Amino acid sequence: MAIQWFPGHMHVTQKAIAERVKDIDVVIELLDARLPGSSANPMLAELTGHKPGLKVLNKQDLADPERTAQWLAHYNAQPDTRAIGLDASLSTPAQRLIAACHELAPNRGGMAKPMRVLICGIPNVGKSTLINTMTGTKKAKTGDEAGITKLEQRIVLADDFYLWDTPGMLWPRIIVPKSGFNLAASGAVGRNAYDEELVALELLATLKKDYAGLVETRFKLAESIADLSDEEALEAIARKRGALLGKGKVNTQKTAEVVMHEFRNGSMGRITLETPDAFSQWFAAGLQADAERAEKKAARSKKKKPQRGGDDAPTATPRPAEPDAAA
Repeated sequence: MAIQWFPGHMHVTQKAIAERVKDIDVVIELLDARLPGSSANPMLAELTGHKPGLKVLNKQDLADPERTAQWLAHYNAQPDTRAIGLDASLSTPAQRLIAACHELAPNRGGMAKPMRVLICGIPNVGKSTLINTMTGTKKAKTGDEAGITKLEQRIVLADDFYLWDTPGMLWPRIIVPKSGFNLAASGAVGRNAYDEELVALELLATLKKDYAGLVETRFKLAESIADLSDEEALEAIARKRGALLGKGKVNTQKTAEVVMHEFRNGSMGRITLETPDAFSQWFAAGLQADAERAEKKAARSKKKKPQRGGDDAPTATPRPAEPDAAA
C-alpha cells in the first residue's frame, strides 16, 4: 500500500513558502523526533536549500534518547545547519530557538536588521503547540489531527525577531514506502489516506524488532511478541484489551486504533522508528525504485507513440488541392 496525502491547501502553502523565503534569514523545520528522516520534507529542502536551516526535533520526550543523539549529530554535521531537541517540558523554548537562529545568521538583529524566520513542518508535528508555548498565548489552533492550521501568520517573538508560521505540509509523492507508514502512525497523514490495520501491523513489525519489551510490558503480554507474526501480535493485544467481537473473534480495527494511539501519546515508552543509517538506506532504495518507475513509464510512452517512416507508419490522408487564387 502506497500512502499519499497532499490536499489542496498544501499546494497553496508550497507557493506561499516559495514566495516568502526570498525575504527570510533562517528556516526552522520542525521534525518529529520519533521519525526525523521521514518527517523531513524533501520539497522544503528544494524551496529553502539556499538558506541557513535549524532542524528542531520536537517531541523528544517521546523519543528514544540514544537515537535522538544520533539524529542531532547527523544534522549538525551538515553545512549551514543547526539541530536542537525540544519537548513539552521546556517552559521557554523561544530562547533556545532565538539563540540558535542568531548562530546561523549572526549579522541579523536589532531594529535596523530584524531577524526574519520561517517555521515549517509536516502536519501534526506540534508546531502550533510550540508557537503557543513560545508566545504565552493561543495564537495557533491545536489538536491531534493533521491539517488544522490552514493560513500563514506572522508572530513577533521579540522586537527584532519575526516568525512566520506556515500550515503543515507534506509533499506530492512519498517515494519511501516505510516513511509513508511512519508518517501515518505518527498522525501526520489524514485518516482517509490509509488503512489503519495495515499501518498498525507495520508499526508492530518495527516495535517487535526494536522495542518488544516495551510493547509486552504495556499490554501485559505473557508471550514474547518476537516469536509472533504481526497479525498474531495484534490479536494478542486485542485479547488483552478485551477488543472482542462475537464468538471469540477479535476486533482488529479497534485494536489497530489502540496501538497507534498509544504510540502517539507515548504510553508504550520512548520510541524512535528510524535511525540515520536505516533511513539513508530506505531513501536510496526509494530513489532507485522511482528512477526505474520513470524509466518504465518513458518506455511505455515511447512504445505507444507512432513511428515515422517504415511499413507500419500510418498513411497520411491527402489534402484537397487549394483553389487557384488567380481563378
